[in-house]
Amino acid sequence: MEIKNITETLYDLCIVGSGPAGLIVAIEYAKLNPERKVLLIEYGTKDQMFKKNNLDETIINTNPINHHNPYECTNKGLGGSSATWGGRCVMFDEIDFMQRPVLKGQCTWDLALFNEVKHFLSNAAEYFECGEPMFDLSNSIDYKATSISEKFKKGIVTDSVLERYSMPTRFGQRFANDIQVLKNLKVIEGYEARDFQTPDDNGNINSLKIRCVASLENFTIKAKSFVLAAGTQETTRVLLRNKQLFNLLKKVPQALGKYYQGHLSGKIASVHFIGDPKKTDYGFLKDKDSIYTRRRFQFTKDLLLEKDLLNTAIWLDNPLYFDPKHRSGAMSVMYLMMLLPVIGKKLAPPAIAHSITKGKVTGVKKHIWNIIKDLPGSLIIPGSIFVKRYLMKRKLPGVFLYSPKNQYALHFHTEQIPFEENRMELEADGETLKIYYKLTDIDVDSIIKTHQILDDWLKETGAGKLEYWYEQKELQERIKEMSCDGIHQSGTTRIANNSEEGVVDRDLKLWGTQNVFICSSSVFPTSSQANPTFFLGAFAVRLANHLTKKYEKS
Repeated sequence: MEIKNITETLYDLCIVGSGPAGLIVAIEYAKLNPERKVLLIEYGTKDQMFKKNNLDETIINTNPINHHNPYECTNKGLGGSSATWGGRCVMFDEIDFMQRPVLKGQCTWDLALFNEVKHFLSNAAEYFECGEPMFDLSNSIDYKATSISEKFKKGIVTDSVLERYSMPTRFGQRFANDIQVLKNLKVIEGYEARDFQTPDDNGNINSLKIRCVASLENFTIKAKSFVLAAGTQETTRVLLRNKQLFNLLKKVPQALGKYYQGHLSGKIASVHFIGDPKKTDYGFLKDKDSIYTRRRFQFTKDLLLEKDLLNTAIWLDNPLYFDPKHRSGAMSVMYLMMLLPVIGKKLAPPAIAHSITKGKVTGVKKHIWNIIKDLPGSLIIPGSIFVKRYLMKRKLPGVFLYSPKNQYALHFHTEQIPFEENRMELEADGETLKIYYKLTDIDVDSIIKTHQILDDWLKETGAGKLEYWYEQKELQERIKEMSCDGIHQSGTTRIANNSEEGVVDRDLKLWGTQNVFICSSSVFPTSSQANPTFFLGAFAVRLANHLTKKYEKS
């Protein structure tokens, strides 16, 4: 469809951004409303997806130690960031919606909203193809009576919370046919959302100016409603550029661009389980539908409230790949392959590859010796993993290797406090986005305390113990050095019950407008222990249904 025809059409819904959230809103709404016209606008194109682009080039990252560069955080093109997504689907928890002292009053959503969004989990799970939305083995007939290791006992520490794995980890490819079938859904690629019309007296916006990325020509899109689903980074940039959207308010919401969050993530210890190593669930479990799932340690709501700790997940992992002291030939093969310029890029997304290599070329001769002494397993194990991970329809989501010593590294993944100084700001040129991001002592101390609680619990129940990699006095600095995010972006357009505290209302409508909505993890006021993709998918389904009901009434 030519751009001229696009600009002459009045759309019922215009969506900016074709990542998982944007695609789900577009497809769900188009299916629910076959008589209504839907337009999906995407900045990237197929041939430019992994090449340099002007948006990422105009980002200033003030903390490259703890925040990945923009090319490692987002993707441009149909499917958005799913182009380098690992497929992990995780649920948020009740504690994430509760006001807690550690959050200093900055939890601006509530349990009622959490319970409402849960009604759309099944619909979201269908898009992710991750099976039934059951995220706790306590509800499983097959695994209810099992545990992560032979002697582990559930209490203040749990081992039953699951991560599930999506089959479509490349949403652009997976849903291309669905888009073609839906005659009322049009997609244009290579266009950037620029300027919204100023709201009328009722808060309605009737048009959006877009710019062709290639020619820099401007065009005007007319629609009855708009959804910004361009990811935290670009959604925030658009809003900072379009402050006229808030003209009907007394002032621009103070939270816009602020309270930016991600996750602290890394490894500071190993766990040594007592008992039969063959009875340890170190890797993936499969449910009745052959969906990959995996256990994680978490801490009860009561414990987190009592100790005033941040929500944290800890899962079993491999030792550090780059350190040949692990003496695993298979791990050494995978580490060396990740170092190869062409092959390494094809095997894993940049952020995951960095988590394996840590950007280091270390002990190559010792790695080669590991490979030689472990032959033929050094080659058989990676070969088997390669087939399962790259050649199967439902791919092996990751690599976790059995330890005959019953000893595994522990990978922590914890929320951050909503910290006002972590923010995104637009420079005076109206184009450059500057990201301010740092870790606080509260974030780091919570990680150290949750590890201590896990260690105490394992010892108390006779299930095992933790073995720290560093001296206690080193832990805080080590955590600050190793933790790097910017991938799980949230917080900058947060949900709240008023414009003094947030940027959107509980229906994701932009304060000060009647027909502009945000569908991005930027609306999440807290970041949980979970990566945001799946839960955002549930919000996307909910928004499509809300917009349907809204216009049935009008």
